[in-house]
Amino acid sequence: MPKINRYVDIDTVEREAKKDYIDRHSPFVHCESSAKKGEKFKVKVKVGEEYAHPDDFDHYIAYVQLWNGETLLGQATFTPGTLGNEKSQVEVDFYIIPQKNLTLTAMSYCTKHGLWESDPVKVVVE
Repeated sequence: MPKINRYVDIDTVEREAKKDYIDRHSPFVHCESSAKKGEKFKVKVKVGEEYAHPDDFDHYIAYVQLWNGETLLGQATFTPGTLGNEKSQVEVDFYIIPQKNLTLTAMSYCTKHGLWESDPVKVVVE
């Protein structure tokens, strides 16, 4: 089982370099807090809120996954150069059709720094 890294509250980290490292690898789930049962629902996963991640041949975000609890809902896979070999923030829009309440978590994998997990986001389905 690979080690899973998690976002650390930046207030607890003193050095800017550490803040950069943690932020640019952490996935963040962005969506509304409620959804309608049976209707298409947009969930954006963004890797890094403030800092961009490299897109080099040997150092890039290889994939982003969206999970509901222990169920994989979707995955986007990337190859080096997808972002033009420029530092950028990977963003993926997932569209799901919920049937019941959700607990969404995102995972991202950096080819150099491993697997990263977001904080869970609860969505009430009406």
